[in-house]
Amino acid sequence: MDNLPIIDPHFHLWDLEKNYYPWLSDGVKQSAFGDYTAINKTYLIEDFLADAKNQNLVKSVHLDVGYDPEDPAGETRWLQSVADKHGFPHGIVGYADFRKPDVGDLLDEHMSCANFRGIRQSMNHHVDPAKTYLTEPEVSRTPEWRSGFNELARRGLSFDLQLYYWQMEEFLDLARDFPDVQFILNHTGMQVDGPSHFEGWRKGMRHLANAPNVACKISGLGMGDWNWTVESIRPYVEEAISAFGVERCMFASNFPVDKLFGTYDTIMNSFKTLVADYSRDEKLALFHDNAARFYRI
Repeated sequence: MDNLPIIDPHFHLWDLEKNYYPWLSDGVKQSAFGDYTAINKTYLIEDFLADAKNQNLVKSVHLDVGYDPEDPAGETRWLQSVADKHGFPHGIVGYADFRKPDVGDLLDEHMSCANFRGIRQSMNHHVDPAKTYLTEPEVSRTPEWRSGFNELARRGLSFDLQLYYWQMEEFLDLARDFPDVQFILNHTGMQVDGPSHFEGWRKGMRHLANAPNVACKISGLGMGDWNWTVESIRPYVEEAISAFGVERCMFASNFPVDKLFGTYDTIMNSFKTLVADYSRDEKLALFHDNAARFYRI
């Protein structure tokens, strides 16, 4: 398995000297994943490739990372320049707020970059202000948001779906209403509230998996279990694969955010341990083929 080709479909870069990221540039704030002081420094493609050097990393997908909200397409342009020089990342998922009436123009700006593939607008809503990304619930049900999302659908773009498990009914409805859009669930459903929420998360995952156009990235498990082990994350990995099937799951690092909780090798090798008994074709699907298919890279 050491030579297994890997596509990492969820990682981040930031250049604090050149770009503006409010959550990093303006100082550390409370967050769903705790104190992130240790990663509040520039992290470039050279750093990422150094962290992943022991793995057979062949391609990657970059996810939006709270870039200057006044110029979301600026992040995509910067990342495309990185890709043009270094070959990584192969796919870029940018940011857009679908509530804005000119969102179609922003999508076209993103699409001017060859490696752009889709949008993530983090939809997490939580009673804890530190864990909330949107200030109001059920934003996706509003006419203005739906109108903006239709602009994504018209352009054949994918949507990276970040939420909490109690929002899965809402987004199952969205996935069913837009059956031609590829939805990609982030961070295994982002269960950040501890073991007492496991059963609710499990039921939500099985419910959301009923939409065949939703895939699942198994990643970000350290954000909900800061001292995780192979055995502590095993139930989440096994339940996610049981719900979505091998054909709709993929492993990702969430680096450098999950660098707070483990090395790149620790994360990837733990995933390999958890699927050690799978066939080689199943391992290829989880570590490489599904990411290539869903992100068209």
